[in-house]
Amino acid sequence: MMQNKTITGEWLEKAEEDFGFASSSLEFKNYFGQICFHFQQASEKYLKAFILAHQLAFRPIHNLIELLEICRQKEPKIEEIEEDCRYLNPFYIDTRYPVHWPTHYDKETALRAKGSAEEIRKWVRGFLTS
Repeated sequence: MMQNKTITGEWLEKAEEDFGFASSSLEFKNYFGQICFHFQQASEKYLKAFILAHQLAFRPIHNLIELLEICRQKEPKIEEIEEDCRYLNPFYIDTRYPVHWPTHYDKETALRAKGSAEEIRKWVRGFLTS
């Protein structure tokens, strides 16, 4: 169990790095897509920390909705952050690769991404520390 706690802590630490980097980058203009990506990444790592803490199986994916479904096996109340996961989920692809559909990243979008990531962060940390 100690190793499981260590691994979970490592995932939370990496999630905090992404969250902190994205939060501190909000003052920069023209990088809102990358900021949204890091909020998505933080959320992905928070969910994976929850999964690892509860010894649930998962494959290496970046889809927040699929990770949410894995978490739901242990805690059905996770539906409370489903809308936040749905908002952040597209940022993994849209911000990293050329896409052929409309995208728009501005400060408002990045602030909303931060809000969603904060909700996921709060939810996961609340369950892992209770």
